[in-house]
Amino acid sequence: MITKASILLFDLDGTLSDPKEGILNSVHYALKQKGIIEKHPEELHCFIGPPLHLSFKNRYHLSEEEAFEMVRIFREYFSAKGIYENEIYPGIFELLKALKNQNKIISLATSKPTHFAKKVIEYFKIDPFIDFIAGANSDGSRTDKKEVVAYAKEITGNKANENYLMIGDREFDIQGAHFNHIPGCWVRYGYGKESIVQKEKPEYICRSVEELRQLLL
Repeated sequence: MITKASILLFDLDGTLSDPKEGILNSVHYALKQKGIIEKHPEELHCFIGPPLHLSFKNRYHLSEEEAFEMVRIFREYFSAKGIYENEIYPGIFELLKALKNQNKIISLATSKPTHFAKKVIEYFKIDPFIDFIAGANSDGSRTDKKEVVAYAKEITGNKANENYLMIGDREFDIQGAHFNHIPGCWVRYGYGKESIVQKEKPEYICRSVEELRQLLL
């Protein structure tokens, strides 16, 4: 099956790149600074994708203020080292290049702050293929994927919904797509749990970057 979408909204973490090492190291750094003991470190991949302040708040039962303080400490490590402890998935560079050669419009749609997202795509040298960046604001606003996708539609010209496809690895990506009346593609190679993501009824499912290529090209 090949989608006819001409405007592709890509999640970043878990979709274009695997940021696990850098994000988890940054979480451990923040926890250590605050003396918080994590009894199940194997579960910390839950921090990959969702808004950070919500992950800290929900997992450690923090107040809003305490959660944003944890994010501030997290970014001390992340901005210096963690952002580069990251790997682009094999085949993504070639996929984005091929999509641009077909004149597809490509936008990031990420809960990561825009300035960090920009650094990541520059680091992997995929920035020439990305036309727009719809990211979160540094103050913690516009982190919800519904808001992010709405903003991505706005900056890409608010075209007819059938022109769009949201591509991501978590349930939040599919929720954001459907809230904004566009189809969603779930990439299973990322960090989403099948039992959770499948409840959102993604229109497309790709098990690998190769399957994603077959869908989009």
